[in-house]
Amino acid sequence: MSKTATPSGKTPVDFWFDPLCPWAWMTSRWVLEVEKVRDIEVRWHLMSLAVLNEDRLDELPEEYRELLETKAWPPVRVVTAAWQKHGADVLGPLYTALGTRIHNNGEGPTLEAIAGALADVGLPADLIDHAGQDDFEFDAELRASHKEGIEKVGQDVGTPVIAVPGPDGEQIAFFGPVVTPAPQGEEAARLWDGTLAVASVPGFYEIKRSRTKGPDFSNL
Repeated sequence: MSKTATPSGKTPVDFWFDPLCPWAWMTSRWVLEVEKVRDIEVRWHLMSLAVLNEDRLDELPEEYRELLETKAWPPVRVVTAAWQKHGADVLGPLYTALGTRIHNNGEGPTLEAIAGALADVGLPADLIDHAGQDDFEFDAELRASHKEGIEKVGQDVGTPVIAVPGPDGEQIAFFGPVVTPAPQGEEAARLWDGTLAVASVPGFYEIKRSRTKGPDFSNL
């Protein structure tokens, strides 16, 4: 598929997410707002916080390590299986259904939330069987998708990763933005325009300040 235009003629925005991450969820809702006010089309891809951190688990705080080892795998495995069995078009709707349950509704990454999300979008209930597979059938495909996204920005980031066409047609990729609550309407458009402006500068790497609040889902 073209890096500079989708079949609809819109600018493609490739978005890598892990359904577990509340910050990626917030950013994803912002990008969907941008889709309403800018001529873009989001293409969804999977990455995995469990894969990203699997070689450095001993360095992580105990609570986060436990989260990755016990709760990160089931959602991303089920979404990967849905993608492999039913095509990439299911990624966006399933992510919306799953994120709404996990984050907005406070259900967390439980098997009940995953099963409910599958039902919400009309996908087969037996996809939940992939949640607990130690020998995951589509592990190679998940890791390939993760690698594609993370190689665009480097290892020192998390989810989400966003890639857009640059002036020369080659992709410009960045992590984030990390924002809460998700901007809407013209505020979403202004943040998008500014993000693209700084991301397109060669040699630009980072703007950052300390987070003073957690994810705010109140306007979603």
